Amino acid sequence: MKPEFEVGKDLKKYNTFSISAHANSFAVFKSEKELISLLEEVEKTGLPMLILGGGSNLLFTKDYEGTVLKNEIKGIQVLSEDDATILVKCGAGENWHEFVQYCVNKGWAGIENLSLIPGTVGASPIQNIGAYGAEVKDTIESVECIEIENKSKNRFLAADCAFGYRESIFKKQAKGKYVITQVVFRLKKQAAVNTSYGAIQQILDEKKIISPTIRDVSTAVIEIRKSKLPNPAQLGNAGSFFKNPEIPQQQFDKLKQQFPDIVSYPGLHSGMIKVPAGWLIERSGWKGKTIGKVGVHRLQALVLVNYGGASGQEVVDLSLEVRKTVKEMFGIDLEPEVNII
Repeated sequence: MKPEFEVGKDLKKYNTFSISAHANSFAVFKSEKELISLLEEVEKTGLPMLILGGGSNLLFTKDYEGTVLKNEIKGIQVLSEDDATILVKCGAGENWHEFVQYCVNKGWAGIENLSLIPGTVGASPIQNIGAYGAEVKDTIESVECIEIENKSKNRFLAADCAFGYRESIFKKQAKGKYVITQVVFRLKKQAAVNTSYGAIQQILDEKKIISPTIRDVSTAVIEIRKSKLPNPAQLGNAGSFFKNPEIPQQQFDKLKQQFPDIVSYPGLHSGMIKVPAGWLIERSGWKGKTIGKVGVHRLQALVLVNYGGASGQEVVDLSLEVRKTVKEMFGIDLEPEVNII
């Protein structure tokens, strides 16, 4: 059965910021065949197109004058396994957290630190999602896509994906050229759990867990995230709004003299130091502040929230004020992690 287009669709329930924005036309695809059929139809209109997953990294600032295609390709399949690893293919439309829990329940290790991250599996390589000392790039074997221009099937090995901090080829050179349909993960059967980042070890200690399993780590991460981050079903947000900036060691040393309590982590690049954006925003006085219908969350300064009925532009305006204050106070430019449309 051929998917049908809906005209003037309100996208409020399809983005976690709960912003009301209307699409010129909207359709859902549940297979590569349906996707190709829709792409052919969209091509005839000449209008712009947006592929939508879980809508957890999007901020609509206006109606979308084009076609929105929602990815609902599902399915989890074991491709191969040996004594040490297992290769698992997952549909891009699967809920990310549910996929993580599926793997944890099976005893497949590698993505447990990424529990409770909102969004879909297909978005995970685009953003190279990461949390609590883990990045999804370390488990991705390959990414399967449909090329929009010629409707052909393509496969990117992890080495071809140009993964970086919250970056990939799909956000840069290949942006807007492909639709991700499946992601293949290489997971481990024998877990080497990662408890070094954030409060994971502290929670495990409190529970007197000496030899944690991946289930223990996942549960700890869920507990931490729930204590810090608002549930998008109750309060519109897109999780971390800004990337954690990396600055040169020399710049950090100067800031350390001025702000002895500044928090830092080793940067991903040589000679660079990562400073948590949340700390910078909190230290600059924005944590818990509200302007009209939007604000900076009272428990986690990295999260901007829609208290109800806000426009996307109001969120953008707030983000610009936050960036301005941080720049003036610390000389650091904050870069949005959220895709603003």
